[in-house]
Amino acid sequence: MLRWRGMWSEERVDRSVRRVLPRSFLARSLLILLLPLLVTQGIALELFYGNYLRVVSRRFSDSVASEIALSLDLMERYHARGDRAWLITTARNRTQLAMTWRPGQRLTRFGSTHVLGPMDDDLVRAMQEIVAYPFFIDWLRDEHTVFIDIQVPDGVISVEAPRKRLDVGQIWLFVLWALSGSILLFGIAALFMRNQVRAIRRLAKAAEQFGLGRDPGPIRPEGAQEVRKAAVAFNRMQDRILRFVSQRTAVLAGVSHDLRTPLTRMRLSLAMLPHTGSLDATDLREDIADMVADVAEMERMIESYLSFARGEGAENPVTMDLAALLDDVAASARRAGVAVHAVDCSPGITLQARPDAMRRMLSNLAENARRHGAGVWLSGRGERNTAVIEVDDDGPGIPADRREDVFRAFSSGTGGGGTGLGLTIVRDIARAHGGDIRLESSRMGGLNVKITLPR
Repeated sequence: MLRWRGMWSEERVDRSVRRVLPRSFLARSLLILLLPLLVTQGIALELFYGNYLRVVSRRFSDSVASEIALSLDLMERYHARGDRAWLITTARNRTQLAMTWRPGQRLTRFGSTHVLGPMDDDLVRAMQEIVAYPFFIDWLRDEHTVFIDIQVPDGVISVEAPRKRLDVGQIWLFVLWALSGSILLFGIAALFMRNQVRAIRRLAKAAEQFGLGRDPGPIRPEGAQEVRKAAVAFNRMQDRILRFVSQRTAVLAGVSHDLRTPLTRMRLSLAMLPHTGSLDATDLREDIADMVADVAEMERMIESYLSFARGEGAENPVTMDLAALLDDVAASARRAGVAVHAVDCSPGITLQARPDAMRRMLSNLAENARRHGAGVWLSGRGERNTAVIEVDDDGPGIPADRREDVFRAFSSGTGGGGTGLGLTIVRDIARAHGGDIRLESSRMGGLNVKITLPR
């Protein structure tokens, strides 16, 4: 039980991660490059510059506080007015600290006006540790000077310290340098990854086109070594399949010719038999008619078997108008004795398909309905990037539990005669175009055949 819960929890985590991650290979590759780069830059910024900033800031603050404490100690030791004036002048010249003594005044504020960065806290700490008098630090009065007021027993000592003696430097300069370097490296990596992904996309597109029965031709191997090997393997596979199909088609064409020749001779011989001059002429005519019907049935079955084995791979796809296709199929079906009641198709729907294969697919469906004594309704519509063709009839239909079985070769469905290859050929043609077929119950009372094809 605990193991099952753990696996279920891991699956939830995996789904959550997949939901957040980008779907394209290029975006995921760039993310794999970007995340370690950002983490590395962040760690470097914290370990090097952050530590450097804190150490140097403490040293600057200690230096200023020590000079102030030294000046105060000297003023206490030499407290005469002339000595203090000399000390203030010397401190300004030697330490860049401008000091002013205001005798008799008292501080009204203590502490510091804080600013962004560690230097304000470091200066407060240093003043508290080194200087033994109350103080107030003003960072906001002037952007170039820090004002420090110190309460001494006989007045207030005001110190003007240059801000550059306490400020380490603008941290955004280092951040900008790090980010600009990261962006430059990421851009270079993105260009290389884009070239690699372009080769993979070209290979995927060629495989998809070949799967739809279109001949994309050999693709040029490019990119990484593994992608080049995949392209070479695809070209070899494509060449082997095309050679196999071509050889099989040539062999089957010869078989078709060899089988039709004796059947034609049998039909001719039956036609030349005498129909009169015999006591059993009536019986003979009936036997001849039955034999002719058997020969015709054998020819139809051979044609069906050869069409199934030959496939439709030799025909090139063209742009077809779906409405014109359905009208053409309906007209041919009516001439063959099929009761086509209606043709309903949205105008302007086009698709890339093989004309003869599409007509054969729809004609097989109409012929199946005719053999079961049913009428046919043809319809077509567009859905996003697909075209949907529906063939409805009012025949006996096919039970739901047998709808998948009828797609197997030599399965006759409801037992209405035929070779059992009609729906098999239909599904092969639909899938050869990158689509599929589904059987459902028709609103007309019989069978609904829904064919979905890419546009």
